[in-house]
Amino acid sequence: MSNRLDGRVAVITGAGSGIGLASARRLAAEGARVVCADVDPASGEKAAAEVGGLFVQADVTDERAVEAMFATAVATYGRLDIAFNNAGISPPEDDSILVTGLDAWKRVQEVNLTSVYLCCKYAIPHMRRQGKGSIINTASFVATMGAATSQISYTASKGGVLAMSRELGVQFAREGIRVNALCPGPVNTPLLQELFAKDPERAARRLVHIPMGRFAEPEEIAAAVAFLASDDSSFMTASTFLVDGGIAGAYVTPL
Repeated sequence: MSNRLDGRVAVITGAGSGIGLASARRLAAEGARVVCADVDPASGEKAAAEVGGLFVQADVTDERAVEAMFATAVATYGRLDIAFNNAGISPPEDDSILVTGLDAWKRVQEVNLTSVYLCCKYAIPHMRRQGKGSIINTASFVATMGAATSQISYTASKGGVLAMSRELGVQFAREGIRVNALCPGPVNTPLLQELFAKDPERAARRLVHIPMGRFAEPEEIAAAVAFLASDDSSFMTASTFLVDGGIAGAYVTPL
């Protein structure tokens, strides 16, 4: 493993499981000091202990908690180089627009979109002071495509993340702060496994559209996070970074 991130400080939300945990492991392996933020203290503390980092319990929909999360990272390690704003939910109550209630809609928007707004709002000032930083916001391939198996609020929230990341990437480009939207395809995480368990037919409908014929592993998405965090992506900002197994480029998939 290279040391592309040696000496850099990263804050990862949703670090206790899935893509967040895999990314904490990958960034630490590449030399970063990692602040593992999660609403669940058990999984968050375990992740931080594994990577030799710092755990911060944070509800990413709480503005004061998000502000304190980044302040704690800087107070502990002296700087903030990477913000991977990754926390998100996809509850079963979020379905077709015909059946999704307003409470479910609002909850998904708060966790998936408003939290990214808050994380960017409070990460950017720290990065401005040092004249450099990389923000990676987890969107999704569904932000670029439509699906008949709808999760209407999830899709809309990820579209918002995509547009916001583009706007911020342009606004702060000349201050050395890069902002990119990471758009994974379906990933073999607890969220996806829960979908399979509750509705195997609906889940199977997704698999047929992936040219590679499988779901991504969290470590594959973490590799993309490490790239976007590093200077290897130094001329990338305001981008839609698809890591989707070819879904967005497919018309008909192989038999």
